[in-house]
Amino acid sequence: MRVAAIDCGTNSIRLLIADVDGVNFREVYRTMEIVRLGQGVDQTGRFHPDAITRTLAAVDLFAGEIRRRGVEKIRFCATSATRDATNRDLFLNGVNERLGIFPEVISGEEEATLSFQGAIRELSQSQSPFLVVDIGGGSTEFVFGSSIVESAKSVNIGCVRMSERHFKSDPPSADEIALATEDIKIAIAEAASIVPITKAKTLVAVAGTATTVAAAALGLEEYDRYAIHLSRISAAQVAEVSQMFLSLSSAARAALGYMHPGRVDVIPAGALVLNQVMIATGAKEFVASETDILDGIAWSLASS
Repeated sequence: MRVAAIDCGTNSIRLLIADVDGVNFREVYRTMEIVRLGQGVDQTGRFHPDAITRTLAAVDLFAGEIRRRGVEKIRFCATSATRDATNRDLFLNGVNERLGIFPEVISGEEEATLSFQGAIRELSQSQSPFLVVDIGGGSTEFVFGSSIVESAKSVNIGCVRMSERHFKSDPPSADEIALATEDIKIAIAEAASIVPITKAKTLVAVAGTATTVAAAALGLEEYDRYAIHLSRISAAQVAEVSQMFLSLSSAARAALGYMHPGRVDVIPAGALVLNQVMIATGAKEFVASETDILDGIAWSLASS
C-alpha cells in the first residue's frame, strides 16, 4: 500500500511517501519545508496569518506530490503549535480544502508514541530499554520502553518556544542562557516525574535539533542524513557543540555547511535542551535517528 505521512510541527512540515506491506517498508519520497507555523504562538496563543500562508503553500506542494505518486492513504498529524493555537480552524480548514482530509491534532502522548515507533524500528532489542527524546519546535517528548511505550511525557521546551521566550540577543547573553536553562531543567524534572529518564540502556534522539548537533559533532561539511543516521554522539560532544552554537552569531551559524536555513535562529536553544537532557539522564552518548514520528505515522497507516 502506498501511504503519505505528514508531520506538521511548530518549525517544519514534512512529507513521507512510502510503500508499506506487512514488515516491508520502502521509502518513495521524503521532503521538508521550514514554515515556522508556531511563529508567536507561545506569546499570543494564536497562529500568525503569515505562518498559516507559508504552511498552506507547503501543503499545496505536498498535495501535488501525493497526487502524482498515486498515494492510497494519507495521515496528517499536527502537533504542539496547533494544540496551542485558538484559531487553529483557519489552518485545519485550509488543509482540508487542499488534501480532502482534516489534520489530526494529536496529543503530546500520541506524538510521543509515534516518535518511539519510528525511532526504534531499526534498533536491536538488545539495546533496550530505550529513551526516545524528540526535541521539536514547540515541545519535547520523552518516551521510555522496549518494544512498546511504557511511559511518555510531552513538555513545552521546543527550540522555537525557548528561542522566542528567552533569546533576544545575538548570540544569546549569559543571563538569557541561564534563564532558559532553568526553564528547561524544570520541564525535564516534570517529565522525569513520569518517565524513568535515567533507566534506559540507549538514549535515542530524533528530529532536526538532534541531527544537526550530530552533523556538527561528526564534522560534516554538508548535511548527510545517511552519515548521521544511527551515529553515536557522546555527551562531551553535545556539550561542546551546544556551547559553540550558543556562542556563534546567527551569521556564523548560517555559514555552516550542514545548517538548514530554517534552523539558524533556533538551533542554540535546541542544542541547549539536548545538552540538559544529556546531563539529566546521565547518558554517556545518544544515538541520532533520522527515522522518527514521520515514519511512525507511515507505519500506523499500514496497520489501520
